[in-house]
Amino acid sequence: MSITSKQKEELKRHQGPVTSVLFNEDHKKIVTSGYDGKVGSFEFETGIFSILGRHDHLVNKVVSSPFVDLVASCSSDYTIKIWDLKEGKLVRTLLGHSDDVEDFVFVDEKMGISTSRDKRIIIWDLENGSIKNIILGHEKDVLSIAYFGGKIITTGDDKTLRMWDVNTGELLNLWGPFDVETDTCAIDTLNNRAVLGCDDGVIRIISLATGEIIKEIEAHSSGIKKVAISPVNGDILSAAYDQKILLWDSHHFNLKLSFEGVNTKWERSLTFSPSGTYIVAGSFDGTVHIWDSHSGKYMKELGGENNNGNACFNEVSVEGDSFASVSDDGIIRAGNITSGEFTNEFIPASGRYLMNAVELFDGRVYAGAHNQKLHVFELEKSCCSSCSSNKDKCKEGQEILINEGPINTIKGIKIDDHTHMFIGCYSGAIVVTDRDGLKLKTINIHSGAVKSLAVNNNKNIGVSCSAAGELFSWDLNGVIIEKYLGHTAIINDVDIDPTGQLIASVSRDFTLKVFNIWTGKLISSFDLGNKSLKSVSFLSASEIIVGDYWGNVTIIDLNSETIIKSNTAKNGVSSIAVCSDEDHALLSSYDGRIYQVDQNLKVTKQLVKMNVE
Repeated sequence: MSITSKQKEELKRHQGPVTSVLFNEDHKKIVTSGYDGKVGSFEFETGIFSILGRHDHLVNKVVSSPFVDLVASCSSDYTIKIWDLKEGKLVRTLLGHSDDVEDFVFVDEKMGISTSRDKRIIIWDLENGSIKNIILGHEKDVLSIAYFGGKIITTGDDKTLRMWDVNTGELLNLWGPFDVETDTCAIDTLNNRAVLGCDDGVIRIISLATGEIIKEIEAHSSGIKKVAISPVNGDILSAAYDQKILLWDSHHFNLKLSFEGVNTKWERSLTFSPSGTYIVAGSFDGTVHIWDSHSGKYMKELGGENNNGNACFNEVSVEGDSFASVSDDGIIRAGNITSGEFTNEFIPASGRYLMNAVELFDGRVYAGAHNQKLHVFELEKSCCSSCSSNKDKCKEGQEILINEGPINTIKGIKIDDHTHMFIGCYSGAIVVTDRDGLKLKTINIHSGAVKSLAVNNNKNIGVSCSAAGELFSWDLNGVIIEKYLGHTAIINDVDIDPTGQLIASVSRDFTLKVFNIWTGKLISSFDLGNKSLKSVSFLSASEIIVGDYWGNVTIIDLNSETIIKSNTAKNGVSSIAVCSDEDHALLSSYDGRIYQVDQNLKVTKQLVKMNVE
């Protein structure tokens, strides 16, 4: 059964978030990379979109060569591709990494360097694609790289900034580990310094000559996801999860400019044009935004014509015969499981922002957005006068600012007949509210973003996992009961079995682990290949279903240790919700579909909101 609500059309934009952009002013093109696996470009004047090429998985970064007309794209398919921008063709694919490639830099016409979540820095011969050297030293994922004057600067999830000699691979200097994550780094060659954007909202400026931290700017109230340097005067651009884009003076470090806000921008993608005239950024809608760098005024969106975003589903939640879902386009969709139909859509009054979290609980839909807000809608509420003419969208509902960074996960339970919502946030906090979003308490036990949580009403216990690799259980007052050890990377999802005795967790370390919830003992560990795992749920007390970032779904029987596997989706399986009959589960996917599967992983229904091309 397939219900298609959007017919295929000529691509005018990416079919997923745009991760990075670069402005080639010679060709008047903005080259883009996307979570849809495409490397594309927009004509600056007309906004016409074309596809340069594709990867087998999402693309994390595009960078240009200052020496020749080449562009490199870094992908979670573990490769780097080199493209001839003028000819519009693939030149070479670089093979050697064993995990997501995060960044790349051209050293000259013959040499390039990449960083990866496999903890390695690889130096490449671009003429033949061979590996010249591998630099080891980072203890966790290596996220960013810059090159200048024979030196390499890298940052990683180990919270360090490192300087290396490009010829020998020798470590020349190390800063950190800092108390917070350093997600973004830029090199100011005009002033010989490194600029770090940190998760505590602080910009840290380091002299590359002396190694000293010469300035700390308290720039943002939430994590900084991008810093960039003006090629004209060294001014510092910063973008953070507080929704602000700011420009800082390169000499006095005072705030010079605040840019007009745009709901759909993706902070990680902001950058200057080579002339310093424009600020460009990708969006969660698959488009490109452009600002005037001198005035801060928003200019235009490329690819935005007749665009209501991409329904790349991030989570689905089930209650009885109803389901609710959230997606990159910021629209909450509800539907009926038996009929296999979407029946209603809700758009927050403040507008569309990316949503990662949804919980359907006690007849209400609770959704968490990128702008730090909790949205509450009555599932059966009739549409209001502000709805669209076809009466299928409702803008009524409550909005509550949680103010702990983007909301990643929401779960609800009843305590003494009173609804309690547990909300996991980017800041590491778990905020507890009543049914109307009134804050009751905040649980601060994690040092990294809360990725997922689960609660068991009968046992009065919750479990949560974080980007720091932490997995904790806690009582409903937030007191830690047990810590579970074994994962070696980000833990993406966790669930409690129906009896309240076991927990299952999945991680970027490619493993599913099962623990005794009360003792912390590791019961089982399953290595499920070399694809990062994203979602997990108990089908029963002895069966676990797992989804990965590549669209694969696996069921593991804990008693027999038998495994069945299916390639179900065309992109990552973002979440799994077990239906009330316990014989089926709903799988949400970034490919714009919700799949219903049975206990043999046979797809019994598909709900389609976007056709991926």
